[in-house]
Amino acid sequence: MNSIRQCRPYFELLSRTIRNLPFERVEQVAEILVQAYESQRTVFLFGNGGSAALASHFACDLGKGTVNGSKKRFRVMALTDNVPLITAWANDSHYDDIFSEQLANFAAPGDVAFAISGSGNSPNVLKALRAAKQAGSITTGLTGFSGGKMLELCDACIVVPCDNMQIIEDLHLCVAHSLFTCVRAKLSGISEYAAFGPRLVTRTAG
Repeated sequence: MNSIRQCRPYFELLSRTIRNLPFERVEQVAEILVQAYESQRTVFLFGNGGSAALASHFACDLGKGTVNGSKKRFRVMALTDNVPLITAWANDSHYDDIFSEQLANFAAPGDVAFAISGSGNSPNVLKALRAAKQAGSITTGLTGFSGGKMLELCDACIVVPCDNMQIIEDLHLCVAHSLFTCVRAKLSGISEYAAFGPRLVTRTAG
């Protein structure tokens, strides 16, 4: 990876990477999330560092942003949010267990384990994916570089094709927002354009 020392090359690399995103894989994961909603299965999100923040963010988007009148709710949980439980497992067992042990309590066949890792090689993320597969859950992932070890553990994996971690994390957020936008549109039965939010839709007086 060449060192980036100015702003313009950073954004040029970002633009090039956007053009090479695996859009068909993003659509595949969106469909998995819709199917989880329709069958009332739970989506579990997890990751470390910036990916932990994205797991919480995406859980918020899916859990709150898809609420539509009297329709059923999206069952989604970020395994990054229970700090006492995470630190208990890390202290009393091993940091690699912080997500897999939570999944051992909840994961069931048909649920979705959604892993986020820039490298695709985080040991606790890989262990959680193995636990999810053992429970019969569907495994999905969001990663970068060439996918890492996570790639072979996921039923569907979105790989941001870049070797710059900051670009990868930028586009992980973009991918999460695109998934949310598409999922909300599918659940609402409205166009993707209107799905960006009711405040952006022109309304006629009356």
